[in-house]
Formats: sequence, structure tokens, C-alpha cells
Amino acid sequence: MAETATLEKQTDPKNKVSSLDALVIGAGVAGLYELYQLRGQGLNVKAFDAASGVGGTWYWNRYPGAKFDSESYIYQYLFSEELYKGWSWSERFPGQPEIERWMNYVADKLDLRKDIQFNTTITSAHFNETTGRWIVTTDSGETIDTQFLIGCTGMLSAPLSSMFPGQDTFKGRIFHTARWPREPIDFTGKRVGVIGIGATGIQVIQTIADKVGHMKVFVRTPQYIIPMQNPKYSEADIKAYKDRFEYLAKRLPTTFSGFEYDFENGAWADLTPQQRLDTLERIWDDGSLQLWLASFSEMFFDEQVSEEVSEFVRRKMRARLKDPKLCDLLIPTDYGFGTHRVPLETNYLEVYHRPNVEAVSVKDNPIKEVTPEGLKLADGTVHEFDVIIMATGFDAGSGALTRIDIRGREGRALKEDWGRDIRTAMGMQVHGYPNLFMTGAPLAPSAALCNMTTCLQQQTEWIADCIKHVRSTNATVIEASKEFEDAWVEHHDSIANATIVTKTNSWYMGSNVEGKPRRLLSYIGGVGQYRQRCKDVADKGYAGFIMQ
Repeated sequence: MAETATLEKQTDPKNKVSSLDALVIGAGVAGLYELYQLRGQGLNVKAFDAASGVGGTWYWNRYPGAKFDSESYIYQYLFSEELYKGWSWSERFPGQPEIERWMNYVADKLDLRKDIQFNTTITSAHFNETTGRWIVTTDSGETIDTQFLIGCTGMLSAPLSSMFPGQDTFKGRIFHTARWPREPIDFTGKRVGVIGIGATGIQVIQTIADKVGHMKVFVRTPQYIIPMQNPKYSEADIKAYKDRFEYLAKRLPTTFSGFEYDFENGAWADLTPQQRLDTLERIWDDGSLQLWLASFSEMFFDEQVSEEVSEFVRRKMRARLKDPKLCDLLIPTDYGFGTHRVPLETNYLEVYHRPNVEAVSVKDNPIKEVTPEGLKLADGTVHEFDVIIMATGFDAGSGALTRIDIRGREGRALKEDWGRDIRTAMGMQVHGYPNLFMTGAPLAPSAALCNMTTCLQQQTEWIADCIKHVRSTNATVIEASKEFEDAWVEHHDSIANATIVTKTNSWYMGSNVEGKPRRLLSYIGGVGQYRQRCKDVADKGYAGFIMQ
């Protein structure tokens, strides 16, 4: 009987060990392009994704109001003019449904679905030092033996969803914005509580305020905001941006943030107060992230400049809020503009003037638990709800990878290594984990400070070229040396610590996750500089990486 059971286990297709040249985790912006490139090299490659379709972030983040804050005409792949011009956006900052359709367009145009396995979660990946290959397992019991493992898991894809004791006891419905259901949610007449007012929370709040019965927004950290200008695109507009394809393909990879605009307004010290104000007003009226990513770089280094720019934004916010109590609650005063993620919004502040919306401060009276009726604060107050929406953010940069049991040489665990100190080599490898590549990981611009398509394209291209180089030399294993990783961390930190960004508490610094090592997750030296450094390494035969 035991022999029969063993035989059945061996012949069960779920337990069969399959072999690949490369395995890509994720079918979002990075995963799709990485799959396309490696397949083009003739590799036996396959992508796996927990979702039922392509899109990555744009598959999961289907909450009300989810949309771009990169201009649509730059949030595209630039390796193919045909692919770029084959899709037309409806507006400057489209919503999630349109973005998801675009991701499906890409997958179909490039014929990628045949090499993607959906509804599959990668649970573990262990490096076999004898074979120099990775043994990867899935939640369905599959085992895959692969030479190269590429984590295209996303920088904001590990939601902080289990935040409070008692969440399972709530009698109503509770949602995390990053795991929003496909079916529409009817908020009519409902008592709704929203936890969090970061970029996601703001989009949700401004979108559902006129649909709910009553809404309470729990405010801990107020946010600087920029009003979004989101015009619809005419046929002439679409033709105009498509005609600029060659220019954009050259421009975007060289700017500070991978956006079209850059810090080109002159030095702050060289301008008169009126010239500075005129520049800030002009950029403010653009209604984009330009004020943050392309006005005056001095605001990241000089406390006085930071305060002047911050006060400019505060004045704009005060003029809209008017109510002194709301101003005290919703306008930041203890950190500088741009040292946190800056959200774009549409009539968000005006929401708080509605009779059915109430802001509740939890800065000094935090949420302690979820009860069957609602949310209980530290002082014992219980707020009762029918629906609770958790816009509570993510374990950014590192979380998606550390939630997989990844083990490198001598059984070392990535979760434990990064639990002590978050270190990478250019954000694309970690010493001790041969043949493991990653995108959107810590210590690269793609971890937070970049137009994601710009940076993810660059990283996936570098990885694909690196793998091609390894194979061309008949090596089987490549690993960042400890010396190279140490040098990159030192370089990253020297730039980061010269800014005031590292002096604030935000998810950029890992401050939103208890016990997470403190380090600026994103490389802040600029997208253009990062790209050049990566190119220099490749041009020198991948100096700093050991091949065997």
C-alpha cells in the first residue's frame, strides 16, 4: 500500500520537476519585458504570477480612483516604436481599467501568454550549490529547476494588510486597496472608515466621498499634495506625442526621475524671490509631479529651500481648506515637501467640507484594534462601520521578495539577511545569491524614485544582457562580489545621507514596517547617473561580478 502511495506521488504532475533556463517571477511591467527579452535569446523561459492575468500592480490595484501619476505617454515601453504607436491613451493620467487593458495589449502584441503561468504563487527558491541552479517551488506543489531566477515582483506589491488585532472579527466588509475585488462595491448609505491618506488613500477618499452614507478618514501623517491636471486627449494630442517617440526614447533614460522633465530651472541662489515664486507657480499649474521631481533640487539638500517650497505648498492648501482645524490636521509642518511620496489629487481637500465626511486624528490616539462593530482607538472610543478600507501601504522594495523563502549559499535566507541590513549590488543582485536577479528592489531608482517603465526597462535590459554575456563565456554562475556590493551600498548611502530625505520617517526609509532596517530604499543619485554606472559595469565585462 505504501509503495502504491509513493508511486502515485511520483507520477502526480504537480510533483514533477521541470527544467528551465530562466524563471521570471511576475507578469507586470518588468516581468513581461524580461520574458520577451530572454525568450528572444532562445532561452527556455517561463513567467509565473499569482494573479489570473497580466498587469502586476495594475492587476491588483483596482480600488476606486486608481490611476497613473506618471503621464501616460511616458509610462510605456520604448524598445519598440510599433508597440508604442499601436496604443492610444484617452487622457493624461488614465485610470486602472485602461491601464490594465494596455498591459493586456502588450501581452497579446508580443504573444507572451503562452509562456506565463497564472494563478501560481512562488513559495520558495533554494540555490543548489552542487548544480549551481535554483530549485523553485509553487503553492500547487510544482518544482522547477532553473539556472537563472529573476524577481520582477514589484516595489509596491507586498501589502500591509494584517495591521490590527481583531480584523477577523469585523462583522462588515474589510478591504486592503491592493487586494480590491473585481466586482463593484456598493457604498450607498454605508458607514465607511478609511485608514491612511497616502497616495492610494487620497485617490479612494476623493472618489467615493459622494457615494457613501458617511465616511470617517483616520489621519496620522498629513500629506503635501499637488492638484492633478488631467485633460482628455484629442486625436491631435495623440498624434503629437506619438510623433515624439524618438525624442522621448532618448530623453527619458537620462533625466533625474525618468520623466520627461528635469531640474532645469536654474540654481535657487541665482534667482530673485520673485523669479523663484514665478517658477513655482508655473510648475504648480502644470498639475503633475514636476514640482517634486523637476523644480529645484536644492530642496532635497538645503533646509531653508525645503522650508520655502514647503510653505508655498502649504499656502495653496490653506487657501482651499480654510477651516483652521482642518488645516492643522491635514497640512504637514514637521517634514519637508518631497521627502515623502507626493500624491496628485482631484478635489481631495474639498472632500472634508462635505457634511458626510469627518477627519479623525489618530496621531496621538492611534487605532488599537478592530472590533466586530468597527475601529477602537487607544482612548477606548469605538467608531462603528459597515465597511473598512485599509490604505495602509506596503512593505516597499524588499517585502515582495522576503515573503518568498529565498535561500542562497550555505542556506542563508534573504529574509534574515535583509532583516539585519538591506543591501544590494545596484539593486539587481545580492552577494550570496548567485544567478538571482531582481528589479524594483532596494538601492536602485526603481524602488521608488522613477517613472517605473523607464527604470524597469533599463534594469530588465541590463539583466538580459548580463545573462547573455554569462552564457557566451560558458560560465554557469554569476554573483556580485562582497566588495562590489559594499562599494555600492557606500555610494548609495553617501548620496542619500547628504539629503534631508533620510531625516524623515516614511516608507521610503522603511519606517512604516516595524523592525525594518533603516535605509533609503531608492537610489537618489538620479536615473541618468544610475543608468551610466550600470553601463560602465557592463562595458568592463561586468566588473565586480564573479563568473564561474
